[in-house]
Amino acid sequence: MHRRLGLYLDLIRWNRPAGWLLLLWPTLSALWIAADGFPGWHLLAVFTLGTILMRSAGCCVNDVADREFDRHVKRTAQRPVTRGAVSVKEALALGGVLALAAFALVLTTTAAATAWSFAALAIAIAYPYAKRFVSMPQAVLGVAFSFGIPMAFAAVQSRVPLLAWALLLGNLFWVLAYDTAYAMVDRDDDVKIGMKTSAITLGRADVPVVMLCYAGYLSIWAVALADRLAPAALVISMAVAAGQAAWHYLLIRGRERERCFKAFRLNHWLGFTVFAGIVAGYALQS
Repeated sequence: MHRRLGLYLDLIRWNRPAGWLLLLWPTLSALWIAADGFPGWHLLAVFTLGTILMRSAGCCVNDVADREFDRHVKRTAQRPVTRGAVSVKEALALGGVLALAAFALVLTTTAAATAWSFAALAIAIAYPYAKRFVSMPQAVLGVAFSFGIPMAFAAVQSRVPLLAWALLLGNLFWVLAYDTAYAMVDRDDDVKIGMKTSAITLGRADVPVVMLCYAGYLSIWAVALADRLAPAALVISMAVAAGQAAWHYLLIRGRERERCFKAFRLNHWLGFTVFAGIVAGYALQS
């Protein structure tokens, strides 16, 4: 039993929290913005736990969908489903249980948030298969990893205003930035097996496009929040986030596998910086 539990925890990347942190910070940021400050402990708990559960469920689906490809990629060859330690049925069953638990949490919010959760689930399931057909599947991931934003607004306001979609667009650029850096890690293997990624599609334009995407993300969020936060908090947080993006440029410019992977893993700190600025910005106004 202990061995199975260890395999399941490996399947959902329990020891690699960067994945769910990349989801969490924009979602919590949207909660604060939708509520004009602290959204309350109930919504904070629902969206924090829901984010962890849905990212874990997504890992299960992703590993089942990619099991034949993953065995040819150095970084993923030892994943539990790929090496046969966890069966496809087990992985899908675990993913289903985790998704249902997340759905149960959403049911404690609003009807609008519940309705939007079906769209979020559909996009999350579609992403692993997009890598076979879409030249920039990171854009699909960008929508999936940003969908906590409209759901947060739906849970707080029972509607999804234009502001939420603007924030989603900005966040999509951030996902494109960090997931292209991630795709640069596996580029050689992905070319051999015929996988489509933004790193392959962009070629030598990969690093400039990553930096443009960082700029797009920070610019859109800064403009959207300009009249909502205390100016000092917004300026400082955006400046620190921009400094982190510049550091990531230094990491990825040589296109070295380990340095690109490091840039990806550290991106959650950039998201945290923006979130911290939002929290401080509302606190300073109160």
